[in-house]
Amino acid sequence: MSAFKQEPHKLLVIPGPIEVTDEVLYANAHPSMSHVSPDFIPVFGDCIRMIREVLFAGPQTQPFIISGSGTLGWDQVSANLVEPGESVLVLNSGYFGDSFADCLRTYGAVVDELRAPFGTAVELSSLEVALKSKKYKLVAFTHVDTSTGVLSDAKGIAEVVKSASPDTLVALDGVCSVASEEIQMDAWGIDVVLTASQKGLGVPPGLSILVASEKAMKVFEGRKSAVTSYYASWKKWLPIMRAYESGSAAYFATPPVNLIYAFHASLSIITKRSPSLQERFALHREASARVKKAAEELGLRQLALDPKFAANGMTALYFPDGLVASDLLPRLGKRDVIVAAGLHKDNKEKYFRIGHMGVSVVDKTRGDIDKVIAALKESLAEAKASKNV
Repeated sequence: MSAFKQEPHKLLVIPGPIEVTDEVLYANAHPSMSHVSPDFIPVFGDCIRMIREVLFAGPQTQPFIISGSGTLGWDQVSANLVEPGESVLVLNSGYFGDSFADCLRTYGAVVDELRAPFGTAVELSSLEVALKSKKYKLVAFTHVDTSTGVLSDAKGIAEVVKSASPDTLVALDGVCSVASEEIQMDAWGIDVVLTASQKGLGVPPGLSILVASEKAMKVFEGRKSAVTSYYASWKKWLPIMRAYESGSAAYFATPPVNLIYAFHASLSIITKRSPSLQERFALHREASARVKKAAEELGLRQLALDPKFAANGMTALYFPDGLVASDLLPRLGKRDVIVAAGLHKDNKEKYFRIGHMGVSVVDKTRGDIDKVIAALKESLAEAKASKNV
C-alpha cells in the first residue's frame, strides 16, 4: 500500500456507515479491473472463504456476495427459501423487524409476528409457545435492530427452534451485528446470516452479503415453485459464487469490483491479523460499556430496558427532558462528531444513536471513543445551558 491517508473529516459514529481504514479506502480506489480478470478471480474467491471465518461457518455453507444494500438479503430469504402461502414467524424488536416482515409478505409469505415491547427483544418462552402452536417454514429475527440498539439472543433463539420445531429454518438479520457481535453460525444452528458491508465489516456501502447453511440450501433446491425474484435468485447467483470460489469466472450480473477489493482488504484485517475475532468482540464489549457508562453518568437513559438487550456495536439514548435532536446533534457536529437521530416510527423524536464498531473500537490509538464521550459531555452541557434545563 502507498502512504495514502484519507482527508481530514468529521468522525462518523452513526450505526453505519462507519469509519473505514486508510487501507480499505485505498483498496476501494483500485484501478478499474475486469470482473473476469485472472487477477480479480482469487480476490473474489478469498472473500467468499473469509466471510465464513467471520461467522465461524464451515465449508459446507454457501456465501452470496452481491451488489446491493443489506435490504437485498431480505429479498434473498423471501424469494429463495419461502414459497407463496408458507408461514413465517418474525421476531420483531424494531423498525427493521417491521421491514423484514413487509418484505416477506411482498413475496407471498403468510407472516405472523411476535412483537417485543419497545426497548426489549422477544422472550424465548414466547417463541417456544408460538412454535408449538403452529408449523413455520422459517423464523426470522434482527440480531441488532439499528433503530433501537436492541440485541436479540441469537444462540437462544436457535436453540429453541431446534428443540421445538427442528425443521424450521432460522434466518438472522446481522446487518448491524456481523463483526461486532459474536455469531457462531454452525455451532448455534443458524441457517441464514444476512448482512451488509458498511457496518461492523468496515467497508463502504454497496455489498449485500449472505451466508446460507447446508440445510437452507437443501430447502432451496427442493422448492416446488419457481423462485419469485430475478435479480435475487440463487439459481442465478449460485453458479457464480461456486465458480469464483473454485478459481474461475462466471457471469450473471457485473459484481462491484472495487468494493470487493475493499471487502478483501477489510476481511484480511479481520481474519488474518491481530486482534483475533474473539479479541475484536471483547473490544466492542469494552467500548460499548465505556459509552454506556459515560451516558449514565451524564443522566442519559438507554432505550434498551435491560443490559441483556443492549447491543455492543451501538447505543441508543433518550434525550433529556427539555431537549430535542436540534439542541444536541448540531452541537456534536460542531465538535466534528456525527451521530444519528432516532429511527423507530413511534419514538424517533425522543432519542439518538451512537455507533461504536469497527476501526473506531479496534484501533484505540485513534482516540475515537474518547472523542465521542468528550464531545457528548460538552455538547450536552452547552445544550442544557442554552435551554435552562
